Amino acid sequence: MKVDITCADNYEAQKLASLIYIKDDNEIFISGILEIIENEIVISLKDKSAHSVLFKDKIQAEFFADFIQSVVDDVNKITETKIREDVVEITKE
Repeated sequence: MKVDITCADNYEAQKLASLIYIKDDNEIFISGILEIIENEIVISLKDKSAHSVLFKDKIQAEFFADFIQSVVDDVNKITETKIREDVVEITKE
């Protein structure tokens, strides 16, 4: 499944893609979603840090949270991420 997630700008798209970062064993760094505040998501990482990402709007933020939940729950795996301007294209299997 491939989706396009629109962020607030190119910087936020690059930040999101780096937080999703796939290690050699196809494991992501995101451990969960801490909070959604309008168009902002606070993401918890496996190193116990937290980072916020700004999305284009609340719909995109909620869509990303729903999309990434199956990956956090180990149901799906992220196989690829690409950045185009303010859009992050994410593919999961």
